[in-house]
Amino acid sequence: MRYRIATMMKFFCSLTLLAMLATALSAEAAGLDDPFSVNTMVPSPADAGTCEKHIEGKQLNLADVIQISLCNNPQTRAAWAAARSAAAQLGASKSSLLPTLSLSGAATHAASATGSVHSVSNQQSASLSASYLLYDFGGREAGIDNALALLDAANASGNATLQSVFLNAATAYFSLMSARASVEASRASEASARASLSAAVERYKVGAATPADRLQAKTALAQAKLTRITAEGTMNKAFGTLANAMGMSPTAKLEFADPAPARPDVVLENNVGKLIREAQQQRPDLAAAEARIRASGANIESVRAAGLPQLSVDASLSDSRSAVAGGNYANTGGGSIALNISFPIFTGFNTTYQTLAAEAELENTIATRDQLAQQVTLQVWQAYQNLRTQGEALRTSDDLLASASESEAMSLGRYREGVGNILDLLTAQSAMASARQQHVSALYNWHAARFSLAQAVGALDLTALQKIRRMEQ
Repeated sequence: MRYRIATMMKFFCSLTLLAMLATALSAEAAGLDDPFSVNTMVPSPADAGTCEKHIEGKQLNLADVIQISLCNNPQTRAAWAAARSAAAQLGASKSSLLPTLSLSGAATHAASATGSVHSVSNQQSASLSASYLLYDFGGREAGIDNALALLDAANASGNATLQSVFLNAATAYFSLMSARASVEASRASEASARASLSAAVERYKVGAATPADRLQAKTALAQAKLTRITAEGTMNKAFGTLANAMGMSPTAKLEFADPAPARPDVVLENNVGKLIREAQQQRPDLAAAEARIRASGANIESVRAAGLPQLSVDASLSDSRSAVAGGNYANTGGGSIALNISFPIFTGFNTTYQTLAAEAELENTIATRDQLAQQVTLQVWQAYQNLRTQGEALRTSDDLLASASESEAMSLGRYREGVGNILDLLTAQSAMASARQQHVSALYNWHAARFSLAQAVGALDLTALQKIRRMEQ
């Protein structure tokens, strides 16, 4: 009995080793973890550039901000994971082009007794079988085409996510730059108000001004202080928003450089038709919609093929060993090969309705693509008009700032010389403070409008990031 049990255990061990060996050999021959090289069809996070780990204390420019955001934002990681999942589904579809091989075995031990007669039976068996689908009217190819199109859609959606993160980071950066410039402008206005109060006090001391002048100047200084405090609070909130977009804590010690100088481009503002055509060609979400249309078309072919005949070949080898009288064993072996054809004559109209559903899904994806194309055109048009408006506003704010600065300087000089009154001075200073703020808003609103238009066109990709980096070097 012990000998027989030991024999069975050895048989099972041999069978396990054979299975492990077959698995190892097939994996080695196929290329281990990615035999179809589908992962090479997915952009790697490394394509976005090197992600810096230690950035505190370093002065970060716009390119750094975008780079860090692309590295740290969970949306980009989720998009990459979705693309890798689609690539794996493509690999699974391609596996249908290869035969399947399976190894099975069994060992049985049976004992029985009838009166004083005892009988024991031992049997071991092993079989190796292979199956290969020869022809299925294009069903396998359609499944592969469907998976490939879905991978293209996932990659394009990942690119759209990248551009969205790109825009959010740039917008947060320009918001902080605008808030920081507003603080500087409010401090300049506060200094001007303090100079006015000093002039009013000096004139009051020599009897050339009334107490009302001093009180009005003091009120203007308090208002300037309040404006500066509000601007500083806005700046702190903008800092937290930018840190969050970068995947950092608002308490991090981050420093930011001013953006590279740029001015409105009148030529760009007059090419809206060209921009719309470019958007229709390069918007990643439109590319994803086109890929889904291809996937739906391939799915129709796959569903139709499911209702057609399939031709396959099956082969098997088997060997069994049974105990016989005298403690000996009898070996029995055999093999077979068969050419099989299956034809689903009637499936309860399942194939008919599955085909109708697939055709309706194709119509839905086409309609979704067309709706998205209309939205893209509208987005480009609105972003273009916004850029033109902000460009005009920036050019006008330049003139406004220059004239307001000259008016303030003249009013302050006249007041100090005793030929002007405090109301004229405070009015000029208020106009100057407003001109500063409007110039700051116009400048950074124009910067943000540039990036919004680029995103609407579909141009906020890694190539754009490299251009920004070269401009800031």
